[in-house]
Amino acid sequence: MKQSALRVTMFTMTAMVAFASNSLLNRLALGRETIDAVSYTTIRLTSGAVMLFLLAFLQKGNGKDFVRGSWVSAACLFLYAIAFSLAYLSLTTGTGALILFGSVQMTMLIVALRSGERPLILEWIGLFLALGGLVYLVFPGLSAPPVLGSALMVVAGIAWGFYSIRGRSSQNPLASTAGNFLYAVPMILIVLLISIQNISISSSGVIYAVLSGALASCLGYVIWYAALRGLTTTRAATVQLSVPVIAAWSGVVFLAEHVSARLLIAGALILGGIALAVSSRVKNS
Repeated sequence: MKQSALRVTMFTMTAMVAFASNSLLNRLALGRETIDAVSYTTIRLTSGAVMLFLLAFLQKGNGKDFVRGSWVSAACLFLYAIAFSLAYLSLTTGTGALILFGSVQMTMLIVALRSGERPLILEWIGLFLALGGLVYLVFPGLSAPPVLGSALMVVAGIAWGFYSIRGRSSQNPLASTAGNFLYAVPMILIVLLISIQNISISSSGVIYAVLSGALASCLGYVIWYAALRGLTTTRAATVQLSVPVIAAWSGVVFLAEHVSARLLIAGALILGGIALAVSSRVKNS
């Protein structure tokens, strides 16, 4: 059964806010050096897995399995989470956002084209407007980014792109996300054991990581999996371009960052491009 347009829109908007919250929490934790990247990712994935397991257990019924993860999807989730955290140790926020979301878009669009999906002309125009706005927003931060950090963020973007694509086939978003998080925990624990001598943890860092895992990631990913069932791959790729704008405004509200004309113009281009791409598909569906 197809989801209503309003339901898909609400799910999508909520998921984008959750993703932006993850960026904000990551900035707070790692930017202030309250915790190391591996420990942050470990706590994020573990707390998310615990919360998802409890939610899935409470909603189980009819004797069906309440955890239905995939090792492949879990590997994508793990790669995204660890590469994302490690990359931001050497990249600026703007450079990292451009590389991450550029990689996500290219991954999802290439897969969409290979699978036979043909975006409408207005979708292409909307996507290029949104990408142009994103470049305009982060361009001042582009200054010879470190090779290792850039490569890690590309890996994060590709992994997130495939995780999103695989999520479109999920019939039970909560069970799938719970399983993916649970299966990803042993992967990050192995990395934690390898880097045990470099662990640096504070109470505030743990709080940021738990908020990211148990709330922003847990709820955000479940809602995103539900939204993906009503989105084409092209639209799913395009709407994610709103995350840097939401994250930037979150910085303005919660971190008292400066509001610039550039932010206003870039935001209009990105959100306008998304609106054009999404509305064109609705009108022709």
